[in-house]
Amino acid sequence: MNASEKVKFISNWIKDYVDRMPTKAQSLVVGISGGIDSSVSSTLSAMTGLKTIVLTMPIKQKENQHNLSLMHQNWLVKKFKNVEAHTISLDKLFETFSSTLNKFDNEHGYANSRARLRMTTLYQVASANRGIVVGTGNKVEDFGVGFYTKYGDGGVDISPIADCNKTEVWELGKELGIAKEIIDAPPTDGLWDDGRTDEGQLGFTYNELEDAMINPDSPHRTEYEKIRKQNLHKMDPIPVCKIPS
Repeated sequence: MNASEKVKFISNWIKDYVDRMPTKAQSLVVGISGGIDSSVSSTLSAMTGLKTIVLTMPIKQKENQHNLSLMHQNWLVKKFKNVEAHTISLDKLFETFSSTLNKFDNEHGYANSRARLRMTTLYQVASANRGIVVGTGNKVEDFGVGFYTKYGDGGVDISPIADCNKTEVWELGKELGIAKEIIDAPPTDGLWDDGRTDEGQLGFTYNELEDAMINPDSPHRTEYEKIRKQNLHKMDPIPVCKIPS
């Protein structure tokens, strides 16, 4: 499929999923971060014609990242009549959370907690609007190296772009008319005070990761397998203790 065909296919898939639900959802809820993945996912959701609620949820976020979120949010509202947008600041909530747990300070833990607070917010909004939460993860992150927060951005109801590599998501973004500033922005999860990028955390470019996923002879294959092994607990089903009958 070319990019145009993929756009139609994914958007139709989202609508068909909702139509097949035993109790049909009344809305799609998407968190947007100013990155290409959430921008593409939210636009594909809006294209369904279903009520689409997009949330920007800054938690001590870098201003340039939040500005990209607001840019995309405003673009969606102008382009689609079925889009409802909200900015929900989680700064005070996170401050209370972290001060309450100050005996258990851990930088990495707090980064994951930011993602989980956002997930909780998305589900609260979805509950209030009889909606489902739309995931924004791509194939490299969700099924390759597991680069997401367990029960955070990994906690969703559907994953429309999880079969698309990062390079495919960029192609979809261009096809959809996503702002060039968002397409060109270095991918980041927005969970760290220093604004570190995804590729900086992973130690690879997304092109290198995609090559390592499919090419056993890739020079990055060994390190890719190492990261994947560390994160398999996110991708595998929860272990269940089976009692002998």
